[in-house]
Amino acid sequence: MKFGLKDKKRIIAVLLAVIFMGFSLSFLIRINFGTDPCSSMNLGIANKLGLTFGTWQVIFNAILFLFVLLYDRSQIGWGTLANMLLVGYSTDFFTWLFNGLISEDFFTNLGIRIIVLMPALVIFILSAAVYMAVELGSAPYDAAVFIIASKLKKVPFRFLRMAWDIAACIIGYLLGSTIGIVTIAIAFALGPVITMVKEKIDKVL
Repeated sequence: MKFGLKDKKRIIAVLLAVIFMGFSLSFLIRINFGTDPCSSMNLGIANKLGLTFGTWQVIFNAILFLFVLLYDRSQIGWGTLANMLLVGYSTDFFTWLFNGLISEDFFTNLGIRIIVLMPALVIFILSAAVYMAVELGSAPYDAAVFIIASKLKKVPFRFLRMAWDIAACIIGYLLGSTIGIVTIAIAFALGPVITMVKEKIDKVL
């Protein structure tokens, strides 16, 4: 398979985006104001199973990947694989790295947590927007909703997506994850930011 310059740029953009998602998630988890619905659910399950976040992310995504592979392979691309493998393990790596550099007591101060919140949240939302805007495949979590929506044509996609994310939040909350201001901010901000980022990316990539 040959890749043109445009394809290479998009692949690099996806790889950087998912790594920065993991970087920002490592901070969002530490400050405990919540994460995106999918991460909230997977954090809760990983803790209950005694697995690292990255390891459970791969297992969870592999299960959904089989579902996507079976029903709609058009959703699969390089971005799908990058999201499956790199977001969780990047989060684990940066968590390990910063645990060795920054004391846990540092994040018990509310002021510090609020200061860290804004840049971490902005980086996560922008990174997620770049990942989605380059259109190199959907994460299995996202692709599964599109597939379900294609089967349930009478139900508007936005309602299915809301139900999907709410279910993830409920599972995460029941398993001990924090559902907080970050979860709400991501739910409301991601859509508009994706639109803005896509317009920029289409011009340069």
